[in-house]
This record gives sequence, C-alpha cells and structure tokens, in this order.
Amino acid sequence: MANNSYSGVKNSTANHDGDFGCSLKDLRSLMELRGAEAISKIGESYGDVQGLCTRLKTSPVDGLSGQPADIDKRKEVFGQNLIPPKKPKTFLQLVWEALQDVTLIILEVAAIVSLGLSFYRPPDAEREHCGSAAGGVEDDGEAEAGWIEGAAILLSVVCVVLVTAFNDWSKEKQFRGLQSRIEQEQKFAVVRGGQVIQIPVAEIVVGDVAQIKYGDLLPSDGILIQGNDLKIDESSLTGESDHVKKTLDRDPMLLSGTHVMEGSGKMLVTAVGENSQTGIIFALLGASEDDDDDEEEKEAKKKEKKEKKEKKSMLTFQINVPSLLSPSAKAADGAAMEMQPLNSDEVDIDEKRKSNLKEKKEKSVLQGKLTKLAVQIGKAGLVMSAITVIILVVLFVVDTFWVQGLPWHKDCTPIYVQFFVKFFIIGVTVLVVAVPEGLPLAVTISLAYSVKKMMKDNNLVRHLDACETMGNATAICSDKTGTLTMNRMTVVQAYVADKHYRNVPEPQLIPAAIMDILVLGISVNSAYTTNIMSPEKEGGLPRQVGNKTECALLGFANDLKRDYQAIRNEIPEEKLYKVYTFNSCRKSMSTVLKNADGSFRMFSKGASEILLKKCSKLLTASGETKVFRPRDREDMVKKVIEPMASEGLRTICLAYRDFPVSEGEPDWDQENDILTSLTCVCVVGIEDPVRPEVPDAIKKCQRAGITVRMVTGDNINTARAIATKCGILQPGDEFLCMEGKEFNRRIRNEKGEIEQERIDKIWPKLRVLARSSPTDKHTLVKGIIDSTVLEQRQVVAVTGDGTNDGPALKKADVGFAMGIAGTDVAKEASDIILTDDNFSSIVKAVMWGRNVYDSISKFLQFQLTVNVVAVIVAFTGACITQDSPLKAVQMLWVNLIMDTFASLALATEPPTESLLLRKPYGRNKPLISRTMMKNILGHGVYQLIIIFTLLFVGEQIFDIDSGRYAPLHSPPSEHYTIIFNTFVLLQLFNEINARKIHGERNVFDGIFNNLIFCSIVFGTFIIQIVIVQWGGKPFSCVGLSIDQWLWCTFLGFSSLLWGQVRRPTHTHSELQVRHLQLSNTAPSVRDTLLPQCEREVSTGASKLTVSPLPSLPQQIRVVNAFRSSLSPYEGLEKPESRSSIHNFMTHPEFRIEDSEPSIPLIDDTDAEDDAPTKRNSASPRNNNNAVESGNNHLYVEGNKAAGTPSAPGSPLHSQETSL
Repeated sequence: MANNSYSGVKNSTANHDGDFGCSLKDLRSLMELRGAEAISKIGESYGDVQGLCTRLKTSPVDGLSGQPADIDKRKEVFGQNLIPPKKPKTFLQLVWEALQDVTLIILEVAAIVSLGLSFYRPPDAEREHCGSAAGGVEDDGEAEAGWIEGAAILLSVVCVVLVTAFNDWSKEKQFRGLQSRIEQEQKFAVVRGGQVIQIPVAEIVVGDVAQIKYGDLLPSDGILIQGNDLKIDESSLTGESDHVKKTLDRDPMLLSGTHVMEGSGKMLVTAVGENSQTGIIFALLGASEDDDDDEEEKEAKKKEKKEKKEKKSMLTFQINVPSLLSPSAKAADGAAMEMQPLNSDEVDIDEKRKSNLKEKKEKSVLQGKLTKLAVQIGKAGLVMSAITVIILVVLFVVDTFWVQGLPWHKDCTPIYVQFFVKFFIIGVTVLVVAVPEGLPLAVTISLAYSVKKMMKDNNLVRHLDACETMGNATAICSDKTGTLTMNRMTVVQAYVADKHYRNVPEPQLIPAAIMDILVLGISVNSAYTTNIMSPEKEGGLPRQVGNKTECALLGFANDLKRDYQAIRNEIPEEKLYKVYTFNSCRKSMSTVLKNADGSFRMFSKGASEILLKKCSKLLTASGETKVFRPRDREDMVKKVIEPMASEGLRTICLAYRDFPVSEGEPDWDQENDILTSLTCVCVVGIEDPVRPEVPDAIKKCQRAGITVRMVTGDNINTARAIATKCGILQPGDEFLCMEGKEFNRRIRNEKGEIEQERIDKIWPKLRVLARSSPTDKHTLVKGIIDSTVLEQRQVVAVTGDGTNDGPALKKADVGFAMGIAGTDVAKEASDIILTDDNFSSIVKAVMWGRNVYDSISKFLQFQLTVNVVAVIVAFTGACITQDSPLKAVQMLWVNLIMDTFASLALATEPPTESLLLRKPYGRNKPLISRTMMKNILGHGVYQLIIIFTLLFVGEQIFDIDSGRYAPLHSPPSEHYTIIFNTFVLLQLFNEINARKIHGERNVFDGIFNNLIFCSIVFGTFIIQIVIVQWGGKPFSCVGLSIDQWLWCTFLGFSSLLWGQVRRPTHTHSELQVRHLQLSNTAPSVRDTLLPQCEREVSTGASKLTVSPLPSLPQQIRVVNAFRSSLSPYEGLEKPESRSSIHNFMTHPEFRIEDSEPSIPLIDDTDAEDDAPTKRNSASPRNNNNAVESGNNHLYVEGNKAAGTPSAPGSPLHSQETSL
C-alpha cells in the first residue's frame, strides 16, 4: 500500500522537476539525516538553508505568496499534509459482526430445524399413535402454516441484527464526526505574503515558513531557519526522553509529531503527510497490518504455529517502529487524521501506549459494573432456560410414554423431534429475554447522545468514557488563569520611578530615560507573535492575540502613548542576539540585544518575587541607579507587591542588565551567571478579572459534593485573593493555602522521597496551591487518586493548558485541556477539551456525566423488571402448561422493545439542575440502589400477579376459550393474545415509571422535553396494535375487540397507579413547606438545615432525619444555642462544607429526642493526627473531605460532653468545652 502510493507520487514529481530545484526524493532522503550529517548535506547540495528556500521558491522572511495555483502545484508535487484514513467498516461487515452473537446463532439453528420439520407430515393413521399432545385438532390449512413460526423467528433475528448493525454504524459515524471536528480545531501559524496567518494543519505545503513556539506539536518535517532557545521532545519518534536542543549550526532538523518544549522559531517545511517521518512510519505500520490480515485469512486453519511466530515478529517490529496513533485517532479507528502523535517519555512506547489505553479503559466505572451485571444475569438466564427445557422434555416424555403408555413409533419420530425443537426454542427465547444485551447498547447510546449535546455546552469529548467518569468526580484541580478568570489581562497599577501608582500613570509623570528603557524592554522582550489588534466591532475592546500577560504589558506601552510596533519594525526578530524563553522552571523571560559599540543589553521580565531576588540595583526617578539591598527588597514586597497581590493582581517585575565591551562577550550558556545583578525598572500589577459565572459554578460544585482546588503558578497572595472572590475560600476558613516549595517540603521525607502518608495529611484541607510547578500538580493529583484515607477512592478532574501539564492531565481520571489557551500537547493528553476555556463548562460536564449514570439506572430498572417477569412467566407457564404463554416471536418483539427502543428512549433524557443537588455515587456504590431494587421487585410482583391471573382464570373473566394445553400446530387463541397484549402494555406504562429512580412522585415531569421518549412510546403502542390485530399466525395473535383492548390498556395503565401507591410518603411538596418554614430563620441556621432537607428528599428517603415538621422551631432554637456558643467561629460553618461528599468531621445532625438535644462530638482522631501542626489544627470547616458524611456520628448525653479532652489553644478547645 505504502509503496504504491509512494511510487505514484514519485512518478508525478518527474514531470515537475524543472519547476522546483529539488525533488520529493531529495527532500525525503535529506530528512532522514540528523545533526552534523544533515548540515554537511545541506551545505553540499544547497549551500545553506537560504539556498534551499531559493530552490523551493520561497522566502525565509515573507514565506510563500499564498497564490492558490502555487499551493495546488505544491500539493500535487510534494503531497498533502494528511495521512489517508483507514477505511471504515461497511454496513454489511457490521451486519456480519452482529450475526456472531451466540444466542442469535442458537435461535437461527433452532428456527431452521423447526422450519425443516414443519414440512414433514406423517400419515394421518400414524398420528393417532403419537400421543394426545400431537392431537388431530388442526385442519390442513393450520398444518400447512406450521412453517410460519420458524420463518417468523428468522425474520425477527434479521430485524435484531439490522437494528444492532445500524446502531454500530451510527456510532462509528459519530466517532468520525468527532475526529474531523478535532482536526478542524487544529491550526498552525505560517507566514504567507509577509503576513502571519493561522491555517488548518492539512493546508500546510512544502515551502511554507511555519512559526513554531512553546507547546506546539510539529505538523510536518522541516529545517530550522531561525530559533530562540529551542528545545524539542523527540521521544515519540526516537524514544529518547531528553529534550533535544535545536540550533542552526548543530542540529536544524525538525520532525513531524515532535513537541516544542521550550523556545520559539521559524522552520521551512520540507516534507508533509505520507512523506514526513510520521507518515513513513504510519505507512509501514499500515502495510504490515494489511499483510498480517491477508495471511490470517489464507492460512487460519493450516499454520497456526507459524502465525504465532509471525505475530511475535510483528510485535517486535511494532515496538521498534513505535506507533504514533493518538488515543483519539485510535478511538475513531483512524478517521482522516492529521498527525497527532502520542507523547511518550519512555523508550518502550508501545508498552506505554498499551498501559495508557488500559488506564483509560479501567477508568470507566460504569462499563465495568454493567459488564459484571450482564454476565451475572446471563448466567442466571442460562440456568433458567436449561431448567425450562429439561422440565418441558421430562413432562412430555412422562406424559406420552408413561401416563398414556405409548410405545415409540418410528413414524412418530419427526413429531417428537418437533416437540423437542419447540421446547428448545422456548428455552432459547427465555435466554434471549434474560440476556440484557441492551445494556452495552444503552451505555453507547447514552454516551454518544451526551457527547453530541456536550459540544453545544463547549465540551469537546475525546474519550467517550470521560463523560461518564465526570459524573463521579469528587475533586476538581483547576488552573486560575483563563479558567476561573477571563484571561483578559490589563495593567492597572505600577511601581516606577520610586512611586506606587494606583492607576496607570500619565506618560508625563515618568522620566524620559526610564520610559525609553521600559518601552524598549516591553517591545522586544516578548514573543513577536503577541500583538494588540484593533477591536472587531467599533467601540469594543482591543483584541489580544498571543500570550495574555505579554498582551497586558504591550497594552501598558500603548497606554503610555508609545508604539511598540515601531520598535519591533526597527529591531526585527532576526536581530535579537539571544532569547531565554519563558518556562515553568525559570518563571522569567530574557532577551539580549547587541549594541553598535559591541556591548550587550539584556531585558528581563518575570514573577516579581523571583526576579527581585536577582536585582542588585533600582532605577530611581532621576534616571540614576541606586543599590538595591535585601532590606529594600523586603520593604518593596511589603509595601508594593503584597498590597497588589491582596487585591488579586499578578505582579510582574521588569528589569535589565548591561554587559560592557570591556568584560568581553559572556558565556550565554551559563544562565545563572547571566541572570543576576539586574537593575529593576518597574513592577506592574496585572488584573485578570474573575469570570462572572464562576462563583455560582463553584457553589454548585460544592453543593454537588465536589471539592474545587486551585492550582496556579501565581503568587500566594494573588491566588488567595482570587480564590476568595471565586468562593473556593470563604472568610474565616481554616483551609490550607500553600506554595509549591512548602508543599514539597511537607510531603517529602529526609531522603527527599514523596510519602503517601504525608500527602494524606495535607490534601483533604488543601484548597490553593500557589507558585506550583507542573510536577507539583502531578504529585497532588497522583496523591489524591492513590489516597486510601477515605473509604471511596477519589475521582479527580484536572484542567491544564501548558505542555508540562500533560502528565497531570494523563494521570487524572478526567483531563480538561483549554481549547483557546491550551497547547497541542495538553490537548492531546486530555479527555475533554473546553472550547471556551470556562470553568462553568466543567460543571455542565459533571451534570451530563451524572445524567449518563441516571439514564443507565433508569434503563436497568426498566429492563430488569421485564427480565424478571418474562423469564418467570415463560418458565412457570412452560412447567405448568407445557407451553410458554409468550411465544418465541412475541418474546423477540418484547426483547426489541426493552433492549433497543427502551435504551434509546431512556438513555436520551436531558439533564436537569437537580442532578447537582446530590453527592457523587462513588466508585463502589452498587449499580442497583435499594430504591431501584424495591421498584423492580414491586413492579415485577404486581405484573406477575396480573399475568398469572389472566393465564389461569383469564378465560373465565373474559368468557373466552382457554388457550392452555393447545396441541402442536393449533391456531392462536384470544386467551394468549390478551396475555401477550397486557404484558406489552404493562411494560410500556412501566417505561414511564422508570423515568424516575429516586422515589420522585411525578413521573411525567419533563416528559415532553424528550421527544425521542414520547415518539418511541407512542410508536411502540401503534406497532403493538398492528401486531395484535393483523399479526396473525406469525405472532401467534388473534384480533381483539374494543372491550378487550380497553381492559388490556387499563391493566397496563394500572402499573402507573401501582407505582404511585409504592412511592414514599415524603415528597417534594414537603421540601417546599420546609423551605418556607426555614426562609424566616437566620441565614446561618437556614444554611445548616436546608442542604440536609434537599439531600434527604432528593434520595427519596421515606423517613427524614430532621423530623417531624412541627418540631422545626425547636430544632432552630437548639441550633441557635449551639451557634451562640461558637460566636468567635461563626463564619466557619458554611453550607458547602455540609454538602461536600465527605467531611473530616461529620455533619452536625440535630435530632430532638424527648426534648433533650443530642449533639454529635467532633471526630477526635483527626484532631490528634494534626496536633503537631498547630496552625492547621482541626476546625469545623478545615477538615472537610475526609470521612463519608453522615456516618460515624457520635451522640452523647449533654452532661458527658463537657469532659472531652482537647488540645488547649486550638479552635476545637473552646468548641468542645462549650459543648
């Protein structure tokens, strides 16, 4: 395959060799070289990179002209930048796969045997000797219609197969749509016609000049034209985890699929698509896979041993030539994709990829639980069907050969075999109904539906199971910039020329000498891709393009009435002598300019407290420098930086250093020597306002039992101020805010190793981690996930945008990457991409995730009810009447209703806000809750009573002939038709009951919001009428009268009435009454009781803990008394701590027993654990998140409470003694 496509391209190049100075083959062979070898080859063949540009008819400064004809010609000669997709499975292939289902195969075989035997008719004389069951009731017409049942079963199987295949086909189509959406999102910056433009990756052609920067995933092969401090991670191609430094004189070769870890630059594109290094490997893998498939087809049976050897060699080949498929590409089965290689740090990439995939697969809690359940139900169904067949056979044999005492006649053998086949078919249909093959279908439909809808909520899901996992999330570690804040930065304060300006100073207030240095530093010491553009709409805000912090500084230069662009035009990027780009270790960026006299000047900008430590001088108002001592630094931190930070401002220091000619050129690689003895010019305070919707979103998370933690690279004071504005911290909280250094010190032992026990003492109380590195983020996420402090394992979601966030995003249960600010590497490591970078979109993801779980639970409740009833009816009926009241074809119709249709109807329920009023289910919660089990058993028993009443006395109630004990090919009876019809209608109305699984009374609530549900229920009812009235022999039905239809419908509808009888007595209206009673109480008391009411009512608890209602005023008095004893700590209790999924200390739950208040003590164990670190000693709020809420309440009599020991001086002390 690869060879053919390559030779095609090669032939086409021969005709165009005159057009370009080098052929595709030349460029391909050039890109296979590395380092010095590549440089000498470029020197020999083209002179230098400039010479290669000339041959490719492009300019290193202005790029290609961008003319469509030129672009098309380049695509024709050098290929397009995409790798041909793997062909999707055809509909027929999917049909064939659906036919592989074991139960369907058994049914097909049984139906074919039944069909064959139905054409055999023994002589009438012999029939009498074959027993009463074979009876002579049927006339010739009925006997001839014996084939219909077998044919109908085959037809039903065909329907089931087609529906399954169609579902698989639409699922694959959605996957491909998702993949192409991801690809359309991916754009890259190239220079065309002297302008930097963003184009889709597929549009890049050979000869393009691409701008590369930190965090990019290189979309094609190329040669470096100009670079600043460029370091590339080539592990996805070479397996070497060390970052490779790229320079013009050492190693200018850049390869597709590698990641830019530091720096920036420009590259000349020399190979795209199938001819790039990634493309070549893809072609190799694709070819070898195809060969392997062909061999398997040819020699599957003959040479098994040989095949095993081939597979082994194939495996080693795959490890040597690592696959670059991204997880997203894998999911989409290779939909037309641009290069999205897997980022990997180990040599053994394939093994790593497998482990990653395993991790992803293991994560789906729901699918694991469902598979387990389906297997258990399947086994039970198999046992039931086997027993059914055995009992039917035994009863028939006993009745025919013992009771009737008949001998075995040769001529009767086919009739007996027909009976046995009939019994076997009944057994198989019991199995078909018992096996819940609709479960995986329901999960897929629900997830696919959710993913589609989540796109509208700005969540682009890359891994389906992430959507469901998000419903179980208990913790979110969020970035600050852009996620919680608007990522629209502006300088609002400045300390310059010995003065702190609370607003941006007027230009005339700053001395000219300082102004020149300041504006020159801002203009050149920032990425030239960062710009302030004119607003899109008149009167709007200027557009910020590129790094937002740099945009704020450029905006500051504009506010000072200076034009940064004029300075950049004067000093283009090529004239910059040396650039130290920003990274998470440096936390600063520096640019060196060479002056005309041979001296150098370096401009630096970075985090104020870090850069000030490297400053030894300060620029004063007179334009002179003065010595900047440590004492001066402390004063500046206290008087300037801390006040700025406490207002939530990010502080940036701007400085410079001169290197005189007399000292000679310094060694630029000795970074520590270079970045010292700086002169501080200015400190600015940059504001990034909190997104208006974030505080409300965080409140929702806290009510939903999800802890939100902020992990940021900012100053701790800035972080604390923003966290307070967002609602992550409340005034008076005792939660921890700490810096990365302090965090590392606390979690490591004397040897510097991380200890899980140490992390466990910190993370439950930690809410803000400031000045953190990506490694700290990964450590925190891993620590929370691996923690065993709580009974339930924590499910952690993480947001990230930088390249180095990759490990944390991969480690998290759900990784969210930023669609706007995120780098390609972060997006690739993530499960969900936030297309608007907004925290409130994460809350929507939680809502959808919980909705998936609830949808599956609704379907389960419905399906298991049908399973239980259908299996028991078939089994009991078969054992008592020697025939199943529900025939094989009818069972298959019921199976279709409950599997395919019900999964569609119940899996597409839209989510509601009420989903966020409860705690996460947790990983260990059983799939079938107690309420669901009551519903399943309650409805199951009710339906069985109705069906058995109809089965045994139905003929008397309706005054019709009995359908029991009918001979082999007897015509359908009204009696059994009524049973079948009532059974289906019971399921149909029970489907409406199944919409609510938490004991809610109004099952019709929001039913018209789900048109799919309404149309499926209505459609099923119409088809049922058609089947009963006109289905005839194939469906074993007889047309019913209007009276009979009304009775059947009434019996079906009665399951709704029975559902109302079974619902718990306390309802939503009671919650509303309590809301009203609470609305007149003090806010602090209301906050204490309200979430508790909501939680209990929402779970359908039939007995409320805070009960009865008339005692509410009494409870409020007790709470008030309790509060007054805590007056110094009144701000500590917040509703969020109560609705959190787990508390270090349990809730105060107030029970009034004999008018004597019993108040829970605080869990002592945590207070003891934390005694050594006094500032973190337990308080009513700081121990949130550690023990499952509502458990381990310790109630004591009032007089015993006073003697509880406690550490004096801790907030607990006064609390406990007052108790």
